Amino acid sequence: MYKEHDYYQISLKVIIKNNHGEILCLGGVPAGSYEGFFDLPGGRIDKNEFRTPLADIIKREIKEEVGDIKYQLKESPVAVGRHLLLASISKLPNDVHVLYLFFEATHIDGEIKISDEHTHFEWLDINANNSPKYFKSANLEGVNMYLENNKKFID
Repeated sequence: MYKEHDYYQISLKVIIKNNHGEILCLGGVPAGSYEGFFDLPGGRIDKNEFRTPLADIIKREIKEEVGDIKYQLKESPVAVGRHLLLASISKLPNDVHVLYLFFEATHIDGEIKISDEHTHFEWLDINANNSPKYFKSANLEGVNMYLENNKKFID
C-alpha cells in the first residue's frame, strides 16, 4: 500500500533563559500565527543554509529577532513541536507544515532589541500550569516537552 509522505519546513526555536530561570518570550503580531500569544526566538532554515551548522542558523535568527546578545547555546535539541502555517496568514499558495526543533540557551549579556516580527518581549516564569496561557501550537508542544524532560532531572 502506497503512503504519501509529508513535506515539512524546519524551524529552529530557542528557549533562552535568564539567570532567574525565566524564558524570553516574544509577543505575536496581529493577524499572525501567534496573535494573542507568545513566540520564541528563531525561525525557518533558509534554502541556502542546508549545509550551514544549526548553531550558525540560530545565531542569525537570534540576531535578527532580539539583537546582538551574548548567550550560551546547548547545541542539541531539547524538544520538538509541529505547527500548521496557514496560507491565509503566510500568503503562500498552500498551508505549510513546520517542524520546530527547540534548543536551550542561557542569556549572558546584552540588551534585547526585538525586530518588527514581534510586538514586545517579556521574561516569563513558565511552568506546565501556565504554559497554555502563553503559548499555542508548536511552541506549546515544545515548551511542555522541554518542561517535562527537565522535570525528570529535577525530581
